[in-house]
Amino acid sequence: MILNYIWIAFVLIAIMTSVLVTIFSGDGNSLNAVMDAMFANAKTGFEISLGLTGVLTLWLGIMKIGERGGAIEFLARITSPFFSKIFPDVPPGHPALGSMFMNFSANMLGLDNAATPLGLKAIKELQELNPKKDTASNPMVMFLVLNTAGLTLIPVTVITYQTQMGAQNPTDVFLPILMASTFSTLVGLIAVAVSQKINLFQRAIVVTIASIVALLGLMIWAFSSMSPEEVGFYSKIVSNTILLGIICSFIVAAAVRKVNVYDAFIKGAKEGFKVAVGIIPFLIAILVAIGMFRASGAMDFLLAGIGKFLEFCHLPTDFVPALPTAVMKSLSGSGARGMMLEAMNTYGADSFVSKVCCILQGSSDTTFYILALYFGSVGITKTRNALALGLLADLVAVLSAILLGYLFFGYLI
Repeated sequence: MILNYIWIAFVLIAIMTSVLVTIFSGDGNSLNAVMDAMFANAKTGFEISLGLTGVLTLWLGIMKIGERGGAIEFLARITSPFFSKIFPDVPPGHPALGSMFMNFSANMLGLDNAATPLGLKAIKELQELNPKKDTASNPMVMFLVLNTAGLTLIPVTVITYQTQMGAQNPTDVFLPILMASTFSTLVGLIAVAVSQKINLFQRAIVVTIASIVALLGLMIWAFSSMSPEEVGFYSKIVSNTILLGIICSFIVAAAVRKVNVYDAFIKGAKEGFKVAVGIIPFLIAILVAIGMFRASGAMDFLLAGIGKFLEFCHLPTDFVPALPTAVMKSLSGSGARGMMLEAMNTYGADSFVSKVCCILQGSSDTTFYILALYFGSVGITKTRNALALGLLADLVAVLSAILLGYLFFGYLI
């Protein structure tokens, strides 16, 4: 229901803003821009869905192999001690636990193309357990918030863009991104746990979080002794090796069980095609609203107002040019990426603004896009507090990115 109100607000604010700009400026370009954005983003939404079709058919085919070969069941069992505590409504050993583990792993490794179909698979399995098919269940809310928080161990994409834009040390944002995404994920986990009355001081939860923190420390120590080129090289090697290893293990496990691997893949691929077609209306709806809002100039007015407020409060405003990336990150991944690249091109790849944009890009995920995509794929219309808690995690990511930007790169101001 809340997505309904937000969608209406985006569209109406965009129209009213463009009309007011036209009246006071006597120039109809704003109205033209909104109309162009509406049709362009409808096309973009379809193209994204079309692009997802191949990825979804591939990964849901692979997941079906893992399911029939028992690999997903195995993952569900080994993650059950932790996941059964933060997802108490999901039965121990349920396939959804394995799918969620795969999704979180892909996100942490920066494997966006793999994470999305795995997440869609997980949300479909959670929907099977959901007694109210139009309302998000507790496990769905927890899963979506942890997804939008976007814990990232290896920000391969951001490092690649830094390299392409000529940054002196492309990997210098690695540690800030790691810290900011960790903060946002922990806040998201705590917020949902408090909302759902989940005790976070259970042994399995404490041990798991401590292990993740230890792993983060080990990674920081390992990467700190490498050159930027080595960090980029080994990041890609580790990510791709893990991914290919998982695929091989799924196929081998299925072969050992004498499963018809090809038939399993085809069946899963067919499911992926159906999911891709089903999400087209939801993607077009959210992208059209976002595109109109941005094209109307409403976002520019919002950011200008934030800048004036900070000046009035005698607070630093050096980070304000990076806020478009922060705002767009919750709305559109491609839009935020475009804002980041624009900032790097305008201010320079090694500027303070660009570094903050890079941290913002890597420290959270696209909340509105994920909610529209995942909930839309299973027909959820009542999202409960998933959006509010997801935006809370986003806010923590934004504040952390700004503070860490000053901490690590403030001398560049």
